[in-house]
Amino acid sequence: MTTPAAPPIRPPGLVLAGGKSSRMGTDKALLTIGGDTILGHVVRRLLPQVSEITLNAPMGFPNPLDLRLLPDLVPGQIGPLAGVLAGLRDIQGRGLQATHLLTVPSDSPFVPADLVRRLGAEADDPKAIVIAASDGRDHPVFGLWPVSIADDLETWLSDPDNRRIKAFLDRHHTVTVEFPMVETQQGLLDPFFNINTPEDLQEALGFAEELS
Repeated sequence: MTTPAAPPIRPPGLVLAGGKSSRMGTDKALLTIGGDTILGHVVRRLLPQVSEITLNAPMGFPNPLDLRLLPDLVPGQIGPLAGVLAGLRDIQGRGLQATHLLTVPSDSPFVPADLVRRLGAEADDPKAIVIAASDGRDHPVFGLWPVSIADDLETWLSDPDNRRIKAFLDRHHTVTVEFPMVETQQGLLDPFFNINTPEDLQEALGFAEELS
């Protein structure tokens, strides 16, 4: 009799909200769409896929969902890699039995329900970074990051010239998982649609029925 395989361990999730939202003039994660904040949609869609959700944001960031707040370790709001590093060090510091960290941005309300399953299916190499893609574009902030890269990432970020996420990915084995566009009555929706401008917000409102 064959013993059934153990279910995969869900990774801890980190929502990256460390950006300055300069083009929106406010914390865009807290803007309302489809009856909830953008952050609320992200958390609701991510919650069944991960073991926990932590919010990467500066101290004092409005936190209506009462998520555990994790600020960057590197000062200056230098970009998403600082959030990734904070998340990896947090896993190590708390002694979590997790090999990877799942990251998503706080401004993409249409997080796929199968994001973790599909990324995890391609994580055969424990040292590989696995990122999402759609419509011919990579979305590295939607990714599974091995805890084992924390030291290299910290060293990389210690150089102020090293801030670009693509340049860091080029240093490591990176696997890209393509996600299909979503068919809706309003047209095709990119599941990784992110809201950066007021025009993006208006476009996202047209796809609000996909948030149910």
